[in-house]
Amino acid sequence: MTNTPPFYSVRLADDIASQLALLTQLLDHAPPQEAAQILGKVLDYEEGLLGRVTELVATGSRFAQDHSQRGILHPEVWLALGRAANELGSVGEDLNEHTGTIKQLATPATPSTNPSARPAGSAMVVRRHR
Repeated sequence: MTNTPPFYSVRLADDIASQLALLTQLLDHAPPQEAAQILGKVLDYEEGLLGRVTELVATGSRFAQDHSQRGILHPEVWLALGRAANELGSVGEDLNEHTGTIKQLATPATPSTNPSARPAGSAMVVRRHR
């Protein structure tokens, strides 16, 4: 039996998944400034990971639409991918307004920074840490 090697694109998807797992571990153990830099890059909706993943899922949705219309895939597959792309887009837009704040955490604090200007933890954050 011949074992055909996977397509380059499939190997690339596997490599990206492995890299994301590594990035998750690095983020989990990173000091605050580095973690903020990582999140800033990931959440940047124009150039970051979240926007790229959203584009990838939207492309998958168009693939599923075409194959659903030909009767190859169930319409539910197309609808689920379309919904996922829309939800990711919505989440990306919501997070995009906060990406600048996260990126600010990545810059070293200067002596002129007013410590009283720091935002106070919300009740939700305080409760979560109890």
